[in-house]
Parts: sequence; C-alpha cells; structure tokens
Amino acid sequence: MKIREIHALRGPNYWSIRRHKLIVMVLDLEEMEDRPSDKIDGFSDRLENMFPNMYEHRCSEGVPGGFFSRVKTGTWMGHIIEHIALEIQTLAGMDVGFGRTRGYGEIGVYNVVFDYMEEEVGYYAARASVKICEALINSQEYDLTVDIQEMKEIRENARLGPSTGAIVEEAVNRGIPWIRLNKHSLCQLGYGANQKRIQATVTCHTSNIGVDIAGDKVETKYLLEQAEIPVAKGEILREDTEMQEVINYLGFPLVIKPINGNHGRGVTININTYQEALLGFNTAKKISYKVLIEKQITGEDYRLLVINNKLVAASRRTPAHVVGNGKNSIKELINEVNQDPRRGYGHEKMLTLITIDNVTKGIIVSKGYTLKTVLKKGERFILKDTANLSTGGTAEDVTDVVHPDNLFMAERISKIIDLDICGIDIITTDISKPLSETGGAVIEVNAGPGFRMHLAPTKGLPRNVAAPVIEALFPHGTTGKIPIIAVTGTNGKTTTTRLIAHMAKQTGFKVGYTTSDGVYIQNRLLMKGDCTGPGSTEFVLKDPTVNFAVLECARGGILRAGLGFHNCDIGIVTNVSEDHLGLKGIHSIQQLAQVKGIIPETVVPDGYAILNADDDLVYKMRKKVVSNIALFSMNENSPRIKAMQKKNGLSAIYENGYITICRGEWKLRIMKAANIPLTFGGKAGFMIQNILPAVLAAYLKGVTIEDIKLALQTFNPSPAQTPGRLNLFQFKNFQVLLDYAHNPSGMRALKKFTDKIDCTVKVGIIAGVGDRKEEDTMQIGSIAAEMFDEIIIRQDKNLRGRSEKELIDMLSKGINKSDPNKKTTVVPNEKEATTYAIQNAIKGSLIVICSDVVTEVLALIQRLQEEEAQDV
Repeated sequence: MKIREIHALRGPNYWSIRRHKLIVMVLDLEEMEDRPSDKIDGFSDRLENMFPNMYEHRCSEGVPGGFFSRVKTGTWMGHIIEHIALEIQTLAGMDVGFGRTRGYGEIGVYNVVFDYMEEEVGYYAARASVKICEALINSQEYDLTVDIQEMKEIRENARLGPSTGAIVEEAVNRGIPWIRLNKHSLCQLGYGANQKRIQATVTCHTSNIGVDIAGDKVETKYLLEQAEIPVAKGEILREDTEMQEVINYLGFPLVIKPINGNHGRGVTININTYQEALLGFNTAKKISYKVLIEKQITGEDYRLLVINNKLVAASRRTPAHVVGNGKNSIKELINEVNQDPRRGYGHEKMLTLITIDNVTKGIIVSKGYTLKTVLKKGERFILKDTANLSTGGTAEDVTDVVHPDNLFMAERISKIIDLDICGIDIITTDISKPLSETGGAVIEVNAGPGFRMHLAPTKGLPRNVAAPVIEALFPHGTTGKIPIIAVTGTNGKTTTTRLIAHMAKQTGFKVGYTTSDGVYIQNRLLMKGDCTGPGSTEFVLKDPTVNFAVLECARGGILRAGLGFHNCDIGIVTNVSEDHLGLKGIHSIQQLAQVKGIIPETVVPDGYAILNADDDLVYKMRKKVVSNIALFSMNENSPRIKAMQKKNGLSAIYENGYITICRGEWKLRIMKAANIPLTFGGKAGFMIQNILPAVLAAYLKGVTIEDIKLALQTFNPSPAQTPGRLNLFQFKNFQVLLDYAHNPSGMRALKKFTDKIDCTVKVGIIAGVGDRKEEDTMQIGSIAAEMFDEIIIRQDKNLRGRSEKELIDMLSKGINKSDPNKKTTVVPNEKEATTYAIQNAIKGSLIVICSDVVTEVLALIQRLQEEEAQDV
C-alpha cells in the first residue's frame, strides 16, 4: 500500500459541513485491492486482539461489533485503516469517531477520511494506521504503546493550554469565531476590525503596566503594603553574602523566590537551615538576578481568581504528595497515586501524573530520604516545591466559603495592580476568616493565571471562569463578526467579487477581498497570485483594518483544506460547468457541484444563498441550504423566477435591457445594462450575469439603489479594476482584448461577446492546461476555431503534468475537428506569442489573448501600447 498524499481540512469541506477538522489521506491499496480482509488468514483475530475496544465501532451495521462483523465477512484495507486511525487517537486520549472511506475514481485508490483533534496528531495517525495495518496483514509484532505515547506528546506540544482552550470554547459556544495566530497560545477572537486577542489568560484589555508590576514581586509587595494589604516580611538580595543577616532578621521557616519568576519556577519553600537557604538562593538566581527572601507564612495555599475586578473562583491548592502506609517506598507510593484514573499525561485529564524530576529528588535528599525509603503510616510527604496542578498538585474549590473581607481585599488588589484578570496567592489557615484573624498574607499576584484548577477542581464545584472573560471582551451579545460574502462558481467569480467589494467600498466599508490574482485590503494588493484558498481568507479575516470581507472561493482550496471560515452572511454560486475534472477525486460535474455547494450550505440561517436559477446544478443547491434563498436569472420569464416571485421572494433579473431587483412581483429597476461600463454597451452577456448576483448581495447588505447605480457607473473593465477580465486596449490600427477565459464555458461566453465586435480579422492566442481532461482541452481548440480567423497556440509556464507537445496536439485536434484549414501558428512562449500577434496585426483586426496568468501579459501589452504612442 502507498500513501499518495495527506492533507488536513480546517473548515466546512467536501466531506462534511459540520465537521471542520478532518484528515484526508489518498491511499493506493496496490495489490491489496484484490485482498480484502476475509482473504487474509488470521487477520480478523489479530485485529481484535490488538484493538479489543473496536468492538464499540458500529460501522454501517449500526450495532456494537458491527465493524468486526464487516472485517470477518470481508472489507477493504482503506476502510480498516480509517477505523485504526480513529481508534489509536482515542487510545491517546483524543476521542474521535467520524470517518469515511470512498473511492478516489481510480481502481484501488481511496480517500480515507477521519476526524482529528490536533492536526499533527491526525497526520501521525494517518501514517501510523497504514503501518499498523501492514503489520497485521503480515502477522508481524507491533508495539502500539510507542505510537500512543508519541501522539500524546505531539498533542501536548500542539494543543492550546487548558486556560486558552476554555476561553476559546466559551467563545465558540457564543458564536464567536476564532483563529490561532501562532503555535502557542496567541489567539484571535472575532474577525477583522471587531477582533479581540488573548494569549493564555492575558487579553488585549490587560494593562501592560499591571503585567510589569505583577512580574516584579518587590514592586507588587510594596504597592500592597502601601495599601494596607497583609504581605509576608522579606528582603531582596543580589548576592548570598548578606543572607545570614537576613535569616537572623526574619527567622525560619523561609521562602526564597526570583523577583520576576512565574508558574512557581525557581521557588523554594519550607527552608529551615542556612544550607537549604543557600541552595534555594542559587536556584532562584537561575531565573532572576535579584532574589526575594520572605518569612514563610503558616497555613494552606489558596488561589483567588479575580476577573474584571470581581472574584469568580477560589481554590485550596495542595502540592503533589504521598501519604505513607508503613509498607511501600516513596517510589511505590508515587506509582500508586499515578494509578488514579483522573491522572494523565500533561493536561489530558483533570490531574497530571507526578513525575520524579530533579526538584522531587532534591526534596527527598534534603529530608535524608531516598526513593526506596518507606514512610511511616500517615506521614504526609510533599514531593514538589509548588502547588501547581501541572506538577501533580490538587485543587479544591472553596469559592463559596471565602470570607467577605477576603473577597473585598482580592477585588481591591486587582484594581491596585491594575489587572483585568489576576490570580492572588494567599497563605492562611482558614480562607473563611479574615486574614487579620488568621495571620495570613498575600504571597503573590499573578498576571495570566491558570484556569485549570477552577475549571476542573479535584474536589468541589467546577467554575466556568472563561465566561466572564468573554463577557468583558464581547459585551451585550456581540460576536466580533464582520459581514462575509463568499463567491464561488466555475466562471465569473473574480469579477463578481471585485464588483461587490467596489460597492461596499463606495458605501464606506473598509473592504478586504480575495481573488484569483491576489488579496486586496482597501484596494491595495498585498498578496499576489491565485489567492482563492483558506490561507488567503484568513489573511483578510485577521486584518484589523477590515470590516467587510468578500471572498472568492475556488474548488482547489476547498478540496485541499476546506473553507477558511465557518459561516458567511451571503453565499453566491455563479454557475457550474466542467472544469478541472479528474483532479483531487472530482471526476464528474455533479461532484464539482457538490464542492461548490459547500458555500451556500455555510450561510447563516438569517443570511442569503444567492443562486443562479438558469443553472440546473446550482438551482438544485437550494435543497440543502438552511438560509434564505435569492435567485438571479438572465430570463425574466423563467418559471423558477416566477415561482420565487409568487412566494414574495427576492430575485435579480435581466429584463427589457435593465438590471432589475424583484421583491416578490415588485420591480426595482437599477439601470439599463447598456449604460454599465462593465457590459460594453450591453454586448457582454456574461458580464450582465455577473452583475445580477452582485447587486443582489449589495442590496441585501443595505446598499441603497442610488449607491448601487453609482458603483456600477464607476466600475470599469480595466487593468486597474478587473485585471485580465475583458480588458480592451486600443492601438492605432487594431484592438487587443485580454480575458481570463480558460475553460469551454468561458470560451463560449467570450465568443458570444466577440461575435458582436466589428473587425476585419480575429486572431486568438490560446493555451492548453495540463490539469484538465483531454476532451476539455480539445473543446477549447474547437471553440477557438469557430471564434477566430487565425489561432496562435502558446503555453503556460506550468504545464501541470503534461508535456508541451501533448497540449499542442490536443488543441490542434480540436481546431482540426472544427476547421482543418484554420491558419494556426505555434509560439510556445506567452510573451513571444503576444509580441508576435501585435507586431503582425493588420488594420482593423481584433487580437484576443486568453490568459490565466495576466500580470506579465498586462504589463507587456501596456508597454507595447506606450511604444506605439511614442513612435507616432
């Protein structure tokens, strides 16, 4: 078996609108296509022995054991690998269950599709599942524990931490979209100009001064003392030469910590000798050049969490420890504690496994013990120097018993230090009593405190501490969204996208839009090339200056990675015709329509799917949408339009030469098509078709009829506004037309337009594209033979899997089929072909250049036009 490719989907996709995180592995079974599971001796037994929990996989049988039943009666290895990939992720602590295995369109080749929680784990699971299956086929030993541990480690390195994850989850629950901005905990909530950012539990509202103060323990302590907040006595040292004097002043027990440490790093507690103090000093010096020595306060460790100056949770924290039984060694007791099913690797469970690290070894040695020491029955032995859950500590929720004086003090501290989110560490014997009575003290104030102990306490009520964070960032039910209009289809996507963006900009919006020639932010080209995939979409949605997004969405990006957004307000499908079939497992126009149909299916319920009523495949998409539907048509008498009008629905039609919006049967005439520059006096019918959904979208987003008219009048088919889309250049004695027509349907539409242009001779420059079916390329040649008096065949820089000769031969076959006597010249280089055509142009001729990489050709045409003007 051979893996051809693996890619991760991160949004609505061809396989599922709702499941946004899927791995798609293209798997060639090779000789295993002829060997299903029932043809391999002992395979079923070996699979059941390795994965007994797969009994729960119901598969198509719909009952427990259904999958095993399929294996026994015979199923293909792609299907089995799908289930293995799901099961090994579940065994690694990531419970996933959705999978599909479908034919790729070639014998023995399959799309193996399955859920993932962390993308890198998904990739690993895909590769590992194939290896595991091969081992089972060949009856070879396989150590599954290695893969499980590796996936756990990948997950811990890749996943959001529990605090960030909780905030993101709360945002998602409230309909707020989010984007991860780096590999760590920096995340964007909301889109564009309405976004807010978090980094763990530090938000864009967090005071930088507050963070600096909290990071400086001395400064924190000074401000709290000034405000009559009880704190521990202490001194700051740079060198250990004065330590004895400080010890004499403070007395034991002591705590030594770096002045600007966090998460308990470099902290040593319960110091009772000079040697312990010296060791603690050196440990703290590794973190900070200044060290704080404090009198240790007697009592228990409490964390008070204050968000937006309100106490939202409190926990009693206990460091990782064991309790002796008079029989087992310290190491054995640790192993026993780690058997608790609530403990897991990293943050996978409520509690973390206790590791025997250097800190633990140091504590054991300092007590004169070893790992083999047997503790007395009932002896409680602390294994870590901090109470952090990440080192194996435990937490008990005590929110409801915090004394009002302590609550008032905590909320006051948050304002003194000036933090919107802060964790206040207190040592006291009883949090239900004022510190003034217990002799307790505030030990530390933390910016960016961890939420894990409050979200999933070892004991007591869990607290949704992420909720107040989201409430502060997005008050009054706001979601941080911006208007999103998504445009897809085979032809007309880019022009429609640009026209909508132009209308929105004219209305005052700060528009970001993606096209097949680049990404534009407020009409400035910031990324060049084909930018119709999810990466370009995210570029727009991450831009903090954008408050309106128009996104061209092509099949390639959708199949490769899914959409770059989860929902849009308006989804437009211009048309569906044969193009790029045979790629990425899409072999029929019906499959292509299913890909394009993802866009209208992602429209929010109160939004609009704008569909082409003249296209049967597009019109059929209405059956799957959950939103409102609006239709557009070039035929005002279309039965589909009439039916929509009777339902008082919304439509846009071309009637009596006008672009018209209909509310029910009421007509709102926008303007005569012949007066719109984009239509070339009404001659370019396909441009009229592009205008119809654009004006519908603008109307739905509140653009007035007057502003729509103005936008249509100021949007010209030019290199500046529609580069490579019907750009007409006037030379002294001839004209040059540059267009993106690159498939049969586009060529036919272009033919209808050029048939209306008066000229002496029509010369066409065409090219074949390697990633299209042979018959499609031949059709382009055949249509060109009908359009032009003379044809020049050129080639793209990227032949996309075919040779130059193959493509020229395909085009030539198509040309000869229509007109064997058609004058044809081959000039492979596009620049040379363009130069040749222009230099040999006869008076009154029209040169039509069909190009899908327009930037260089545009520059060349404009340069030749300038040179002609200079020669006059």
